[in-house]
Amino acid sequence: MLSRTADHLFWMARYTERAENTARMLDVNYQTSLLPQSAEVAEQGWWAMLDISELTEVFDHKYGLLSRDDVIDFMVRDMTNASSIMSCLRAARENARAVRGSLTTEVWETVNTTWLEVQRLIADGVLKEDPARFFEWVKFRSHLARGVQFGTMLKDDAFHFMRLGTFLERADNTARILDVKFQASSGGEGNEPETSADRRGGQGVDQGSAQNDFYHWAAILRSVSGFEVYRKVYRAVITPQRVAELLILRPDMPRSLVSSMDEVVAILHTVRNQHSAETERQAGKLHADLKYARIDDIFAVGLHAYLTSFLERIGDLGNGISRDFLVPLQAA
Repeated sequence: MLSRTADHLFWMARYTERAENTARMLDVNYQTSLLPQSAEVAEQGWWAMLDISELTEVFDHKYGLLSRDDVIDFMVRDMTNASSIMSCLRAARENARAVRGSLTTEVWETVNTTWLEVQRLIADGVLKEDPARFFEWVKFRSHLARGVQFGTMLKDDAFHFMRLGTFLERADNTARILDVKFQASSGGEGNEPETSADRRGGQGVDQGSAQNDFYHWAAILRSVSGFEVYRKVYRAVITPQRVAELLILRPDMPRSLVSSMDEVVAILHTVRNQHSAETERQAGKLHADLKYARIDDIFAVGLHAYLTSFLERIGDLGNGISRDFLVPLQAA
């Protein structure tokens, strides 16, 4: 396959996944912002949302003061923000159009219709009237795009590069969510946050604090569709260490880091070429480090340090994939 064709397919899938991930984070922040809390706590949640996407400085320069509506507008409609949902869906559509001949009719029509429909929904004011409904629509369209790809595409290189883009983006996003949310809950330490049970020392139960803890960790799980999964796996109260274990080390959790790397390693093995040995080695080592890790060891090192290292390594892996298979980033 031509590297430019592979590049368009890879980034079409990454942008679709990125739009969904942004919708997930916005939806969770919007839902939690409706809960009883101080203005300062609510504002911290929206700043954390911008931190995840490394857009804090850009937003601050453009808006100055922070408000919920401005963050939603910036992360959904602002076409000057390359990570906004509208920008991602347009980029996905443009990449798909460039390789129309490599896609089935169903895949092309799904991507194209998503771009046309999102413009209509924004024009009709759905985002302002019911943000949660809009975010669910974005997630549904992403699910539909992946389902159509899986159900109609020949399992050839085109299919594999789309899947590669999806899982690389997913691993990066899950790590960012975990890092920012755990730092916010632990005062920037990045280790296991103090729970309400720890604070009360077995006496004087603070019901409000316990409820806040529950909603905080439940929000993290819902942002990666993991709330029901957590209940099924652990059948116990939600704790920070178990949340981290589920989203980092559980291979049967679809959005965990190790599950995403399972897919990346398998795909790289399938599409390997004479230049990709080093990239395969990096992916295999990262995968092995996740596969054989223990959550106690991760917390002993420090979750923030662990996730920072992971994000650096996944970034290097993406650069290696671009170098070996796609259009090099500097050329693009």
